[in-house]
Amino acid sequence: MTAPRAFRLAEIVEHLGGELAGDPDVAIERVASLESAGPGDIAFLAQAKYRPKLRATQAAALILPRGERDATPLPRILCDDPYVYFARVSALLNPPAGFQPGVHPSAVVEPGARIAGSAHVGPGCHVGRSAELGENVCVEAGCAIGEEVRIGEGSRLHPCVVVYARCMIGRRAIVHSGAVIGADGFGMAPHEGRWLKIPQLGRVVIGDDVEVGAGTTIDRGTLDDTVIEDGVKLDNQIQIGHNVRVGAHTAMAGCVGVAGSARIGRYCTFGGAAMVLGHLELADHVHVSAGSLVTKSILEPGTYTGVFPIQAGRAWRRTAALLKNIDKLESRVRALERIVAELQEKE
Repeated sequence: MTAPRAFRLAEIVEHLGGELAGDPDVAIERVASLESAGPGDIAFLAQAKYRPKLRATQAAALILPRGERDATPLPRILCDDPYVYFARVSALLNPPAGFQPGVHPSAVVEPGARIAGSAHVGPGCHVGRSAELGENVCVEAGCAIGEEVRIGEGSRLHPCVVVYARCMIGRRAIVHSGAVIGADGFGMAPHEGRWLKIPQLGRVVIGDDVEVGAGTTIDRGTLDDTVIEDGVKLDNQIQIGHNVRVGAHTAMAGCVGVAGSARIGRYCTFGGAAMVLGHLELADHVHVSAGSLVTKSILEPGTYTGVFPIQAGRAWRRTAALLKNIDKLESRVRALERIVAELQEKE
């Protein structure tokens, strides 16, 4: 990121809206939490349970809900959603680092590749034949761009990203270091006690405004494409299997795994380490809790949890034993119910 610059509180409101209360000339240089904020910092309050921390904060200014106007005498911006406003202030104060257009002398650009004049290709990069990098694309050091890859305008690939042949990345994408786009999916056919590799002939097609985290892998399709629609946000170390489709504006936290040919709807969320088995379908607005294992399709929106609460080891073993024998217990209960019913009939 570029070095942050200071904004007067009034300038922030001019850029982002909201209602200003207090000194408009307070200089804001950084964003911070209520606990750690000091001179030059702006902090935010999103939930009423944190209101007591307002009394001790050393922040220069605050972002508050409109209903909290009188919660502090400090200079403040009142808005509808302090967390979202805080995110926008942070982006205003910390714009992405700039880059110089051009191709570094140590980069290798194969014949037929087309690189826009405003694009940047960093040291040690390789750009394959007939690849195309649009306007204001930034490909940082050590990236490998395969043949016939298309990267849309304004996208940024951080160091050591690999994009395999024929894959497509839309506009304004952010791909973090170590991500691999378009490696082979796990396609194997058993034959006479051995595995035969199935060529993976599809692509990965990524839409606009997508962010892909560090170390995340998105496999190419076997025949059809793996598709990541517009606005999807993928955290670090996520695995997306071949032929998966992830609907627009879905967000996944770290270490989520989605097996091949699953279909994920729009505006879904996945907590860390959630897993989705292959060939399943999840409707729009499905929210999967952290650590959950999705073993069947989910066709209705809502929040779904499939994780057993943690217990002390001894208690967990007892619970596991009970669950293991739940079928026997059910049979005994039903037998007792029949006996009770027969006795009641005789009375």
